[in-house]
Amino acid sequence: MIVMDQVTQHIEEADLMPDFQSAYRKHHCTESALVKVLSDILDAADSHQVTLLGLLDLSATFDTVNHDILLVRLETSFGIGGSVLAWLKSFLSDRQQAVSLNDVTSAFHSVVCGVPH
Repeated sequence: MIVMDQVTQHIEEADLMPDFQSAYRKHHCTESALVKVLSDILDAADSHQVTLLGLLDLSATFDTVNHDILLVRLETSFGIGGSVLAWLKSFLSDRQQAVSLNDVTSAFHSVVCGVPH
């Protein structure tokens, strides 16, 4: 949690988080995001405007994060560099996984996407 806390502090202090980002922020939650969406819909209805709402299922989003793209974005968009970026790169590099079922283990494969839990 130390790294997450430091990265979060850096992003907050540099004001790099979008205003309406609700996830992973103190005093924000899915309910605050829903209240904002509902408020916008009601404001549009009061103004006799049509409202369209598109919803996406992002439940597997973290499973598809490309490590190389993540590292570039952390450096270019969030100003994370030096030893912190090198540590994150080391943490994400050369990761492998296998599947075990009924005492049988598959071959190991390189992991280039996903956020380790």
